[in-house]
Amino acid sequence: MLSKRIIICLDVRDGKTTKGVRFEENVDIGDPVSMAREYYEQGVDELVFYDITASHEKRGIMIDVVDRVAREIFIPFSVGGGIRTVDDMYRALDAGAEKISVNSAAVLNPEIISRGARHFGSQCIVLGMDAKKVGASPAIPSGYEVVINGGRTFVGMDALEWARRAEDLGAGEICLNSIDADGTTEGYELTLTAMISRGVGIPVIASGGAGRPEHLRDVFRDAGADAALIASMVHYGRYTVPGIKAFLKDAGIPVRDVV
Repeated sequence: MLSKRIIICLDVRDGKTTKGVRFEENVDIGDPVSMAREYYEQGVDELVFYDITASHEKRGIMIDVVDRVAREIFIPFSVGGGIRTVDDMYRALDAGAEKISVNSAAVLNPEIISRGARHFGSQCIVLGMDAKKVGASPAIPSGYEVVINGGRTFVGMDALEWARRAEDLGAGEICLNSIDADGTTEGYELTLTAMISRGVGIPVIASGGAGRPEHLRDVFRDAGADAALIASMVHYGRYTVPGIKAFLKDAGIPVRDVV
């Protein structure tokens, strides 16, 4: 069995790492460059950098911060927020990112996925998806609707259908964030994660809700996630990457050793 990946998310606003609950009441908690270096030294498998207000503010990603983070780490590094064109992707990759996450822009212009995959390879293109439980209906048969612009705009798109379409367009991975669970530290949305993981043939990263190592165990074991995104549980010092990995190994979940 392939090792499960632990990925730490740095949500960045105005050059500072920030954290909120269900995309609201964000507070600044630190410098993304120093935090990235600390997590790299702890042995995290990957890092994700999201410029969380870029799409809403209709501006490009903060390339200078991407560049400074990339200089401090030597692990896979994904960036998202304000990526609208292949040129935007190129600038982020040139600044040191290894993967590009497209979310709002992909919903508004799905061809950005296929164009990015053609230029840089599917392995570089991650579909970021924010989904909220709304109940099943003819328009949203899965019961989960896609939301863009940092949780501000419902688009009438079914989450499972969008995941499958993005895979067909060339996305190499899906980072699936539950708006309902985001920042709550009460656990991942297992029903949503299992549905998407079983509905596509590409890796799925579970995001939103991690508060304890048991939550990662459950999303790997019960929902079939390939990777788990964490933030609050390490940002506030409650857990460390080595401690989380030790717990998962004891629980029989294959993870990469901390070097």
